[in-house]
Order: sequence, then structure tokens, then C-alpha cells
Amino acid sequence: MKTKRLLIAVAFLFTLACTCNNLSVLPFAPSTPSSPPATATATLLPPTATPPYIPDECVGQPVATIPAVTLTAEPTLSIGTNPPLTKGRQLAVFQELTAPIPSLYVYPDFNGLDWPATVAKYRAKVESGLDTETFYTEMQNMINELNDDHSRFESPAEVAATNAQLAGNNNYVGIGVEILPLPDKGKITILLVFPGSAAEHAGLQQHDSLLAVDGIPLVQNGVVHSEWVRGPACSAAVLTVQTPGQAPRDITVLRYSVKSSVPIIARLVPTQDGSRIGYIFLPSYFDETLPGQVKQALEQFGPLDGLILDNRMNSGGSSDVVEPIMGYFTGGVLGHFASRTSQNPFQVTADPINNSQTVPMVVLVGTGTVSFGEITSGVLQDIGRAKVVGQTTLGNMEILFGHDLSDGSRLWLAQERFVPLHSKADWEKTGIVPDVQAYADWDTFTFANDPSVAAALTLLGHK
Repeated sequence: MKTKRLLIAVAFLFTLACTCNNLSVLPFAPSTPSSPPATATATLLPPTATPPYIPDECVGQPVATIPAVTLTAEPTLSIGTNPPLTKGRQLAVFQELTAPIPSLYVYPDFNGLDWPATVAKYRAKVESGLDTETFYTEMQNMINELNDDHSRFESPAEVAATNAQLAGNNNYVGIGVEILPLPDKGKITILLVFPGSAAEHAGLQQHDSLLAVDGIPLVQNGVVHSEWVRGPACSAAVLTVQTPGQAPRDITVLRYSVKSSVPIIARLVPTQDGSRIGYIFLPSYFDETLPGQVKQALEQFGPLDGLILDNRMNSGGSSDVVEPIMGYFTGGVLGHFASRTSQNPFQVTADPINNSQTVPMVVLVGTGTVSFGEITSGVLQDIGRAKVVGQTTLGNMEILFGHDLSDGSRLWLAQERFVPLHSKADWEKTGIVPDVQAYADWDTFTFANDPSVAAALTLLGHK
């Protein structure tokens, strides 16, 4: 039976303010429902505002504005209510949860944590009596104490949400962007625009920044209020946005439903010498539609003179997504997953699309490249398949295995580390070191003047 490995930045899945590289995603929401927003009075959109794109679902509906400060983030992946658990069932689940950790956890010293004492502390909490939601919160707190930035616990409702997300079943109300909060700069910058979204219709693009909603700055006292960009379906917002190198401008958008898998960005890079250089931006490996999207892009490119794979904001994901994508570019044993007792090969089957197996490649990396994003970038460098350009990554790549518990909850436990095929380097300590250092802050450039893309073109021998 094939083993599925999960390797992704934990906070990417469930928070609007990621603790890992400050990554945040507007479509995704907290793991538990937030409090309902304060009562807001709807007012008609000012007649002087630029008319927004109106989707079919909002035709005939009153266009209203909602004061941004009344908005709070709401669950977007149908995170429902967990079935109640008695104390007896809680203790049984607690035993299931803690049982595999001593023998399977990748770090025998538990990262310096006194694991038996930790188990005793949380067992006492369960025995003292907890309501169901508090029990699940405390189980997550216990796993968090392992402090490896990957291991986590999911309640049954969260398991259902994760499964939906992996299947590409996003369904939420908003403007349709993935974002990177920049509290020190007082803004949010856009990583990705979803197709068919309000953001796309308004002309927003990667690297654009969101400064304010309805005149209210999105950063208040160092706190990023990305939830203010969200709001009820068919509600309007005036966004203050800025493209790098340009003055801020106001645009009007209607929030509406976005039902889309996570998209890649695929394009040809303009060159002076007429060469065909493909560019693919991969935001993660946590969407099972991504291999098909990459395959389609490679088919549409046709034979290439060079290919740039952009993993600078790749937060990782599932081996079921990684392996077919890697198979477009290489094949065979690419390294090993090492547990405390064994090593298993990281092996992919070559699946050439046009000249994808032989085309000269450059992979872009940075501090936003984590988990399987790091491993795949490092592997392509280690086997000599690609050069790497950008910024040294942070080294965060334990491999998770899922343990389904009897109540429908799940433990994702770090059980392996990755061993490169040739260098045998400890990437957890060194990160992935680029062949060429070339990077800039995401909000300071556009695709046309991207310093990493320019360095990649030079490595590929083109202008």
C-alpha cells in the first residue's frame, strides 16, 4: 500500500495570521468558528464610487457597504460542530493520541521536552472534566508542545475541512486572493489572485498591496486586520491598493463566492533573444488539482528553451501532489525519508511532457519556501537537474504521517526527516542554499522587474 506523506507549514491551513514566515491566506479560516461580528448597519454604496463587477449571484441584490471594523473572519471550509464526547471517551481518545508518539516521533529526545510529564499534565486536565471543544483545543496544545512546527492534532470537524481543502474544494466569500501580511510596512501584499474572483475583475495582480478598506488602514497598532477584506456576499468595499512603483489608488469590489481550486501561474517570460522560457508559480503542494494544472501548462508551452519553477511562497503539502509534479521533470530515487528505525526511498516515475525531462531549469526559493517546497527545490539542485536562485530557506521539513483516531480526529506526527541522495546534508539545519543569491521583498517588484527571474534568465543563458 502506498504511503501518503504530508509536509506543510501548519499555520497555512487554518489561520489568517500564520506564525511561519507571516504567511496568511484570505480563503482559509481559523480552525474553530469565530464570534459573530458586531451588528452592522448596511448603507448604500456611494453613487460616486467606481461601479464594481457584479457577479450573477449579486444581480438584483442591494449593493451595500458594511463598516470594516465590524467584520471578523468566518469559517470558510464548512468547519462544523464536533460530536460531544463524554469524559470516558475523551480519555480513550487521549490514550490513542499519545500511544504512538514515544516510538514513532522523529526526535527521540522530544526536542528537549519532558514528554511523560507533558502527558501527565494533560491527562490531569482531561480527568478534571472538559467540554468537547475545550478537550480538542487542549489536545492541540499538547501536540504543539513538541515544538517542531509541523506535528499537529485535528478535531473531527477540522479533519473534514482539511480533506475538502486537499481535494481543491474551496468555497468562501471574499475578494479571492492569497496574501502575505506585512505589519511592519502597514499593509498586505498579494501572493495569488483566484481566477474569476472580484480581485481578478478589479485588475489586482501578484505583488500588489492592500493598504486600506473603506479608508480604514488594514494595519492598526501593528495588528493586521485581513478579516476586514472579507464580508457578507454581495457587500461592497472600496480598497486602497498599490502596485510596486506606482501611487496608491482606490478600487471598488463586491465580495462574492469563490469556488476554485488553488491556481498556479503559468506564463512565458518575455526575452530579447526570442527564446521560449516558461515560468510556473507553485503556491503549495496542498491541492490535488495542481499536478493536472502543471501538466496542462507544460502541454500549452510546447518545447521550451528553459523553465523557471517559482517555489518562493510554496508552503508544502502532500506527497500525492508532489510526486506527479516532480515526475514531469525527473525520475527515479531522489533521496530518502529517514525515520528512527529505517530509510524509505523518495521515488518518482518519470512522466515527460514535451521536453520537460531535459529542459534547463532554475528553481526560485526564499524564506517563504518551506516543507515539501524546500525538499523538492533542494532535490532538483542535489541531483543536478536544476540551479537554485533566491534566498536561503529556513530549514523546516519534517515529514508528517496521519493517525486517524476512533472519534474521527487525526494526529499528524513528524516521523521522518529527509536525506538528500548525493550531498547527505542536513537541510533542517542549513536550509536550501541557492547557487545564486538574488531576491527582494515581494511587495517591491512586479513580474517585469523581478530580480530572481532576471538572475534565472542569466543562468539559463538568455536575456
